[in-house]
Amino acid sequence: PNLVKLLGYCWDDDELLLVYEFMPKGSLENHLFRRNPNIEPLSWNTRIKIAIGAARGLAFLHASEKQVIYRDFKASNILLDGNYNAKISDFGLAKLGPAVGASHVTTRVMGTYGYAAPEYIATGHLYVKSDVYGFGVVLLEMMSGLRALDTKRPTGQQNLVEWVKPNLSNKRKLKTIMDARIDGQYSQKAAQQAAQLTLKCLEPDPKNRPSMKEVVE
Repeated sequence: PNLVKLLGYCWDDDELLLVYEFMPKGSLENHLFRRNPNIEPLSWNTRIKIAIGAARGLAFLHASEKQVIYRDFKASNILLDGNYNAKISDFGLAKLGPAVGASHVTTRVMGTYGYAAPEYIATGHLYVKSDVYGFGVVLLEMMSGLRALDTKRPTGQQNLVEWVKPNLSNKRKLKTIMDARIDGQYSQKAAQQAAQLTLKCLEPDPKNRPSMKEVVE
């Protein structure tokens, strides 16, 4: 279900080791941001394929009998197999979802700044839809080819969401947001659809964000 498989573990004296399936293409982060002249940039179609796979992984966690909130959804935790199928890895910060009748769990704020949802940073209240916000940030990274947080960018542009979100609904400005490396690979309609979905995922109020099941559909 688009989750990296845990194959086993090794416990030898004080050495603890978890063994996961090998994902030969590495992380989405490597492909998007580590500019290697020997590696072709991810095409638009491959980016969409990866987004769908990662969305299915989150949807599976959210729909399981005991809901799981992943809590640290980001490009470095999305691993790719030989055919660029995406699987989510690294469940170190995952948290069981709220009890029946509750809307959220309250927890110490952990995760990665730039991807973490605003309500979680502000209050420590973690909703299932806090993951949806993180998914929106990764979508934005895939569209733009830019990191969620980059202190090397000029002031006002360091936080990708704050900088770019106001322009996502503007057709003309959307073109300037899109990664130049995939120019000509997508229709304007496809870019607008991706932008609209991203905006929904980045809604400040978690209640207004779609579920991951809706995102997949």
